[in-house]
Amino acid sequence: MRHGILSKIRVLDQPNTNFRLTEVSSVTEFSVASALQNYINSDHPSHGRKIHPLILKSGIKPNVNISIKLLIMYVKSSCLSDAGQMFDELPRRTLSAYNYMISGYIKHGFVEKSFDLVRELCLLNEKPDGYTFSMILKGSTSGNAGSRLRCTGREVHAQILKSNVEVDDSGRVEYARRVFDLMLDQNVICSTSMITGYMNQGRLEDAEDVFHKTVEKDVVVYNAMIEGYSKSVETAKKAIHIFIDMQSLNFRPTISTFASIIGACSLLSAFEIGQQIQGQLMKTELFTDIKIGSALIDMYSKCGGTDDARSIFDSMPRKNVYSWTSMIDGYGKNGCPNESLELFDRMISERHTKPNYVTFLGALSACAHAGLVAKGREIFECMDRVYSMKPRMEHYACMVDLLGRAGSLNQALQFVMQMSERPNSDVWAALLSSCRLHADVELAKIAANELFKVSGESRPGAYVALSNALADAGKWDSVSQLRELMKARGMSKGTGFTWIGTDAGLEAFHAGQSL
Repeated sequence: MRHGILSKIRVLDQPNTNFRLTEVSSVTEFSVASALQNYINSDHPSHGRKIHPLILKSGIKPNVNISIKLLIMYVKSSCLSDAGQMFDELPRRTLSAYNYMISGYIKHGFVEKSFDLVRELCLLNEKPDGYTFSMILKGSTSGNAGSRLRCTGREVHAQILKSNVEVDDSGRVEYARRVFDLMLDQNVICSTSMITGYMNQGRLEDAEDVFHKTVEKDVVVYNAMIEGYSKSVETAKKAIHIFIDMQSLNFRPTISTFASIIGACSLLSAFEIGQQIQGQLMKTELFTDIKIGSALIDMYSKCGGTDDARSIFDSMPRKNVYSWTSMIDGYGKNGCPNESLELFDRMISERHTKPNYVTFLGALSACAHAGLVAKGREIFECMDRVYSMKPRMEHYACMVDLLGRAGSLNQALQFVMQMSERPNSDVWAALLSSCRLHADVELAKIAANELFKVSGESRPGAYVALSNALADAGKWDSVSQLRELMKARGMSKGTGFTWIGTDAGLEAFHAGQSL
């Protein structure tokens, strides 16, 4: 049993009462933590300073809870030196410990020290929260923050925004932007982080505004814009324009630049631009990079150039799961299911690279297009049996599509009914599509009814698919009723479009449009 000089710490209800200790046999961590908490909650937390040396003498080794309470007590007592020492000696620094130190430094005018702690926090796994954000905002706008520190504050704001901090209804992101606009110096590091944060939140106009306000741009800030634009087909064209502008200003693209712009070409199916980018890459040492190779395979496959994609694949000195998956999926989506499955089997047999969920999805899709039901079942069962990967909804939907395309509609329905999880809209949509293919109107009604239950009005294509199935069966009265229902609900299916290269650049070509 551990013996010490403390039996208990009598914390007084009235802070002016003298503090006394009674010698006893032992002290527990609970009694120490309770005593510290009472001092913290009192009007005179500094009275608790005498506990620390007594804890050390007692032989108790402070745990994280006691250490943080000591830190809080020192901060509330305005003893920042002692608080800083406790912080440095913490066995594990938690977010709450950072927040208390940041708050203490800002309260006593040590704004730069608080910013240093936030920078440190952003580099760790701990995610800054709304309280962190509010403290830094307070520090940025305080009278103790000169122009240099306000610029530092903007960098910190940007880092927090980039870390996807969860903001509350008080609109802290808007405050961050207000502080950003108050900064006197245009710091490209801050701008880059702010752009990335805005792009992650889908606030493209704000990101563009920050970009245009950045006077001295570098390749990193251009990369932030290109990467943000290249995540969506609606903005991918802007990524290409920024890429062209960047090179016209003699900025040298990096591996991140090329990876993002190749991704934009994939979304736009911009084959010719992709070829030009590959031509640039071949003049650099980046051409052999595994990330670039995988991106080129994906881009050429999505543009229909499987031969070009395979040429890149075969020339790669090293391959990862993304390289294999892009090629397997590319073959499957371009009408080459046999080549896709041959490559999948090779990947499995070589055992150098473990397939992921997308790899299996590509292989199952290839089976569906080739009508290989037995092979598809084998691959589906292999996921869990060999790789301990539970199939996801998209894999179930692919199996339903496989069975349905092969004409095994009853098997497809039975497969759906035996699923361990409730089928989602993709599963029912796959069955509905197969029903139309094989003119099974009654099963189409069942699938459509279940689909409407799951997705409501979020999938107008389901109404169109059922309408087409009814039309194929000559059920024109039912078709008319369904279309009236769609009209009453204000539902319509958008027209498809693709991007094509013209003399004027990239243009969107819609279904039914004349060239």
